[in-house]
Amino acid sequence: MDSIAMQPSSPDLLGEHPSIAALRKLVSRVARSKVNTVLIYGETGTGKSVVARMIHQQSDRSAREFIDINCAAIPAELLESELFGHERGSFTGAVGKKEGLIETANGGTVFLDEVRELDPVMQAKILTLLDTQRFRRVGAVRPINVDVRFIAATNKILLSEVKAGKFRDDLYYRLQVIAINIPPLRERGDDIFLLTDRFLHKYNGVYGSRMQRLEPEVEHIFRHYQWPGNVRELENLLERICLLEDGDCICANQLPARILRETASPLAAMASPNSIVESIEPGMAVGSDGQSYHDATMQFQRALIEQALTHCQQGFGAAAQQLGLTRHALRHQMIKLGMLAQDSVTADGSATDV
Repeated sequence: MDSIAMQPSSPDLLGEHPSIAALRKLVSRVARSKVNTVLIYGETGTGKSVVARMIHQQSDRSAREFIDINCAAIPAELLESELFGHERGSFTGAVGKKEGLIETANGGTVFLDEVRELDPVMQAKILTLLDTQRFRRVGAVRPINVDVRFIAATNKILLSEVKAGKFRDDLYYRLQVIAINIPPLRERGDDIFLLTDRFLHKYNGVYGSRMQRLEPEVEHIFRHYQWPGNVRELENLLERICLLEDGDCICANQLPARILRETASPLAAMASPNSIVESIEPGMAVGSDGQSYHDATMQFQRALIEQALTHCQQGFGAAAQQLGLTRHALRHQMIKLGMLAQDSVTADGSATDV
């Protein structure tokens, strides 16, 4: 197996999908090249920072610093000083000389995440730095030479930003020397289950849980959900389940309501009480010839119980537990709704025909 895939710090590059195999090869080739400007495209949560670190780790710069800079997280008025440093007295509060992040990374790698968030002034300064490998501290006269590989990342198509006048075209073409595209999770097929196994193993160890498998409906949901948050969303979901849920099997009723709704899961109505409101037609009023509030409520309660009984093949008790009821309460409710005859109940409270 490819040594990159085995790196425990890079779980989102696990996978057998052809796009991931091609990505691993490209990362390895770029890492060993002399190119000093790389641009990574990828949706939120696909692992752009992981790919950037892999490029650094596999390069001859790996013994030097890897500096991760989120361009959206540092206020514009502070960013220049953070990147380039400053001389004493160069501005109010500059009580001493400060080395910037670019200088700290000399010989290593700088990762500019969310590069499209740079303001026009910083875009011009970064372009000069990329072209010359030289910069000046704030308040300095003499330039400083550095040897740094720059990896930029964005979750937007930069060419669209250029056309909209939000990003310099010369900086765009300078960054675009080598472009790496990370595929979204929804396009990686069964890789999602390899990642699921990895994350379950990780968080079982962290929280002492014993989640081992997915029930068939969850497998279907995972395969058809769009995963807008990609690998990060999957990891966060599985961590929450390992922390909060018992047992060794992940069930559909443990998933967030939005995921159930977006995958048209039969449990979606159970996960979203507001769905009863959505099912009532506009203009329908109590006492009209249409369905009354009472009738709509009873219809919804029947649907909830029917879905629970269908979903919980273990039987009546499991359905009651899923609905948050005792066996006796569920039996009483089913009789009230006309779903169960009084004489179909045994002495121990179970239903003979359920």
